Amino acid sequence: MEFALEFALGDAVLTALPSGAMWWADQRLLCVSDLHLGKSARMARRGGALLPPYDSAETLGRLEAEVARFAPACVVCLGDSFDDLAAGAALEDALRLRIAGMQAGRHWVWIAGNHDAGLLDFSGDYLAEFAVDRLVFRHIAAPLLAAGACEVSGHYHPKARLAGQNHPAFWHDGRRLILPAFGTYTGGVSAKAAQIGPLLGQDARALVCRAGRVLQIPLDLGKP
Repeated sequence: MEFALEFALGDAVLTALPSGAMWWADQRLLCVSDLHLGKSARMARRGGALLPPYDSAETLGRLEAEVARFAPACVVCLGDSFDDLAAGAALEDALRLRIAGMQAGRHWVWIAGNHDAGLLDFSGDYLAEFAVDRLVFRHIAAPLLAAGACEVSGHYHPKARLAGQNHPAFWHDGRRLILPAFGTYTGGVSAKAAQIGPLLGQDARALVCRAGRVLQIPLDLGKP
């Protein structure tokens, strides 16, 4: 994994992958956030911009590649896996079969997001949060963490600026990790956004996904 980047979150050694997925080797756990499957269909249904309707297939293709590469025992999807519940219910049969193929023989956790809170007819566990050792997986970062606990979340679609351009990025400060959006049609926010500063320590880092590798830079939490 020469283009990936290992880092510590509490006692756990995690790996940030150029795709925006996270790998926890000791637990054989693969984590992704904000797939937003069905986004193009949801936008068309609601009268928004008409986007090429291939986003779900492309997103699942990249996820299939990581599942095939690591053969995880557990996959955690950190919420907003579907752009809304109707988008999940309307997902084409061929895409459902691809999800089922990835789920076969492993523990699959769907964390509830703000876009897809509720149950859908996909296999797996539907949870508000999921804990492994001292790491808690949830969709939106909690305002406060319990003593000794560490957190993995998504929701904000983190970006960081490098070489004059914005790129998807992991944000972390040793106790919190916020994953970039894995979905094809997803925007993002800067760490300078008002809601981010109170969550992360001043020594926070951005792990920037750029040109097929992950690069670590200081995270600018200054005023926008």
